Amino acid sequence: LGPGPKLVLVFSGKRKSGKDYITDLILDRLGPAVCTVLRLSGPLKQQYAQEHGLDLDQLLGPGPYKERYRADMIHWGEARRCQDPGFFCRLATAGAQQPVWVVSDARRLSDLQWFQSEFPHKTVSVRVQCSDETRQKRGWSFTTGECTCLSTAVHPDISTY
Repeated sequence: LGPGPKLVLVFSGKRKSGKDYITDLILDRLGPAVCTVLRLSGPLKQQYAQEHGLDLDQLLGPGPYKERYRADMIHWGEARRCQDPGFFCRLATAGAQQPVWVVSDARRLSDLQWFQSEFPHKTVSVRVQCSDETRQKRGWSFTTGECTCLSTAVHPDISTY
């Protein structure tokens, strides 16, 4: 990892809460020479697509293709995290050389703990929240089973860090 980052901002929040919007604003303000946005879901989807022979571009997109595999991908990702809690964090940070890292999609307490362990005194947790009404205006809808799963319900303790 080289000398590592000077600052790691770890963002968490529910789906359609505005995490990507805020992290993209930070990138725009600081510029790509200073800041990189790291998405933990990207390496997860890349690894899942590779192991299951799926189309990565469609898994990364917003369409029904991703939704078809969402539940299995979540279970697969959890199994990977149980074996190695830092697996996806290491994949996401590989090659990052900018002094500011912005993690846009921490969904597990173990993700935050990995960054705090690897980069103590450099990691700051940021929780993004908005009303369900605002999330609905952004395209979110409640789906029984999905929205109470680990993927969307960030561990409650993550907001206390």
